[in-house]
Amino acid sequence: MQMKQFGLGDIVEMKKAHPCGTNAWKIIRMGADIRMKCTGCEHSVLLPRSRFEKRLKRILASANEPDAME
Repeated sequence: MQMKQFGLGDIVEMKKAHPCGTNAWKIIRMGADIRMKCTGCEHSVLLPRSRFEKRLKRILASANEPDAME
């Protein structure tokens, strides 16, 4: 099983939606714990890395992808 690569500033989708109805979260802190902020209501949640990795569904937008700046 391949581990998903995620980083600081990425927008991720979790398996369960937040009670506000949004399913997209922005990673704002990484370490042994992962802090993420709901993109809908700005609520912040701290999860242990192991629990975060189990609940991660997919990465919606990567922070380190080069944007088209023209």
